[in-house]
Amino acid sequence: MKKIALTLGLSLIALSLAGCSGGITKQDVGTVGGAVAGGVIGSQFGSGTGKTAATIGGTVAGGYIGHELTKE
Repeated sequence: MKKIALTLGLSLIALSLAGCSGGITKQDVGTVGGAVAGGVIGSQFGSGTGKTAATIGGTVAGGYIGHELTKE
């Protein structure tokens, strides 16, 4: 549960920083949404350091997929 809260918190920070660059785009939302979803899904696998690696990997993969799916 702590990792989910951390992932959501970092996502909110990323959205806040994206807002400083002139507005939040559909692609920004897709990237952050994908990262959050990937982090949550990744946190369901492994244990110990493997769980941490799966969470990080899921976050990165989800962010990339969300970014690519929302390209205009």
